Amino acid sequence: MRTLILFFLVLCLHAIPVAADDLSEVRELLQSRIDAVVVLLQDKQLDKSARNTRILELVAPLFDYQTMAKLSLGKKYWPTLNASEQSEFSRLFTQRLQESYLEKLDIYTDEKVLYGEPVATGKQVQAPTTLVSKDSRIEVLYKFYRPAEGWQIYDVEVGGVSVIQTYRSQFDGVLSAGSVDDLFEKLQASGSFKIPEPGTAPN
Repeated sequence: MRTLILFFLVLCLHAIPVAADDLSEVRELLQSRIDAVVVLLQDKQLDKSARNTRILELVAPLFDYQTMAKLSLGKKYWPTLNASEQSEFSRLFTQRLQESYLEKLDIYTDEKVLYGEPVATGKQVQAPTTLVSKDSRIEVLYKFYRPAEGWQIYDVEVGGVSVIQTYRSQFDGVLSAGSVDDLFEKLQASGSFKIPEPGTAPN
């Protein structure tokens, strides 16, 4: 009976439409974290290792790594993994995603971040930002949904290219020709599975 009650509570919560206050909450949440990351990047006195640790501590609550891991494998592969393999994949995926994110930050110079108005898409919220430098403008779209933990990111588009779809395409390329162990081995290799660059397509 308790399980049934919890199930209906979850259904009710997910039925609540996105309100204007939710859009403001998402924008404030995203802007506060990104602005804090920029402050760390601009601190030239801060040791890189310490900086990266603090950056990951700041952004980790924003990302639902477990859901992103599932989405990156999709319905085609995620259900085929046993519990142990799912746990290991999620760990390696999170590690790879964080490393790729930090690699992108290493090339930061004096770019400014402009924040657009979040938009509700069903029960999700898309929060647009623009990374502006002297020579370029890169559009970055953060896709949020709201589990019990609060608003979290389940995908990011960089220059119109989905990070999750890019990883899914790359992972499919490995698994269609090899095994889960092959995928784990490649995930552990430095430099594998990159976040897409603006203007590129999943490969």
